Amino acid sequence: MLKKIIFASLLTTASLFAHSAIMSCFDNGDGTITCEGGFSDGSSASGVKFKVMQDKKVVFSAKMSEDSEVTFKKPKGDYTAVFDAGEGHQVLVRGADITE
Repeated sequence: MLKKIIFASLLTTASLFAHSAIMSCFDNGDGTITCEGGFSDGSSASGVKFKVMQDKKVVFSAKMSEDSEVTFKKPKGDYTAVFDAGEGHQVLVRGADITE
């Protein structure tokens, strides 16, 4: 009986921490891009790793600010913005999908 209670408690606790990473990016119209990140449960993304990939190379890396955002100079050509909060919590946004 005690094992069943512990197992049920662990399942309940695990579900409380389940959340999805989310990120949106927009073109500022001045040669920069701003990306805002967060989690579906409303958690802040402050300090979460962020990078911009181009031709399989990192061309920019930073951590999300206290406001869960990062601004970077728009690269020429194809690129991908990556919000990396760990395994299972990555969001990729292609540069071609970012609009003003």
